[in-house]
Amino acid sequence: MLRALISFALGASILFGAQAQADVYRYTDAQGNVHYTDKPATLPAERVDIQSRRTDVVALQARQQEELQRMNAAEEARRQAATQRAEQRRAAEAEAADKAEQCKKARERYDTYMSAQRLYEQLPNGERRYLTDAELDAARASAKASMDVLCQ
Repeated sequence: MLRALISFALGASILFGAQAQADVYRYTDAQGNVHYTDKPATLPAERVDIQSRRTDVVALQARQQEELQRMNAAEEARRQAATQRAEQRRAAEAEAADKAEQCKKARERYDTYMSAQRLYEQLPNGERRYLTDAELDAARASAKASMDVLCQ
């Protein structure tokens, strides 16, 4: 039994050793495609020198960890950018709503000034002072100018 186990181990080491030492050939077929193989279909085939090394597991894990951190940082930056865009959109919507409200009030003021026969201003003592025709025309022009500016 021990002899069979030793024979098996020796055979396995020869088999795996032979695979590690296998030659790699490069050849071009009739269509011009380049192929790499351990058994070339046609000759001449160029023998390629392949250098192989053991993988450094610790270094590989460190690179994977760095890549994961980079991806997490990129995702966080993307999330922050999306949040910032959403805040800017909300601010723009609030600004548009405010502008629409100001336009509505300016339009109502202009309509009131245009339809009123007489306009007045409230004096500090509570009395009313009615505007003259010139003042009324100036107030209407001012209301129209405000409406034009706010309703652009």
